[in-house]
Amino acid sequence: MSESAEESVIPRRGRPGYDQATVLRRAIDLFNRQGYDGTSMGDLARELGLTKSAIYHHVPSKEHLLAAALDEALDGLTEAIEAAVDAAPGTSAAARLRTAVQQSVAILVEHLPAVTLLLRVHGNSELELAALKRRRALDDKLAELVQAAVDEGALRADIAPDLISRLLFGMVNSLTEWYRPGGPVDANVLAESIATLAFDGLTRLSDQA
Repeated sequence: MSESAEESVIPRRGRPGYDQATVLRRAIDLFNRQGYDGTSMGDLARELGLTKSAIYHHVPSKEHLLAAALDEALDGLTEAIEAAVDAAPGTSAAARLRTAVQQSVAILVEHLPAVTLLLRVHGNSELELAALKRRRALDDKLAELVQAAVDEGALRADIAPDLISRLLFGMVNSLTEWYRPGGPVDANVLAESIATLAFDGLTRLSDQA
């Protein structure tokens, strides 16, 4: 999410000691640990070492923090997927789909806590329902891209395209359960490995002859 977008969600009127980005990061971590519905503004104040009344000098509400977190995740994923879908003329659907997978992994790694939170919302409020609607729109774009790759003969046609899309991006989304930045797996290697596994399989090339 751009700095200007973040400022529009979380006004810069906080006391010295925490900038808005830090407050948002700590809130996202707390939401992921305790669940959004199970976290109060008092919990966040304690996490930051502030009084309950002082937290409102930093953020206007818990909902504003959730909105900023979900926008961070969705804006990044939308930009990555739309860039892949709208690739240069002549780019095959298969190449665009592979790029969408790789870029989705990159966004997930870069914004792991926010994407993790996005994948855990269940539509318990108008805000969450709006986020789920945006997610479904991205899923529809990806399913269309899978269908285009099937139609051009790049992907097998005996598996339903919508199922391929769900399985493919279910694998990407599962990274939130185990991937940790700074670990032994480089993000670029991870993105390429997932794309290779998805499109080339696990069978050794010499065994395919």
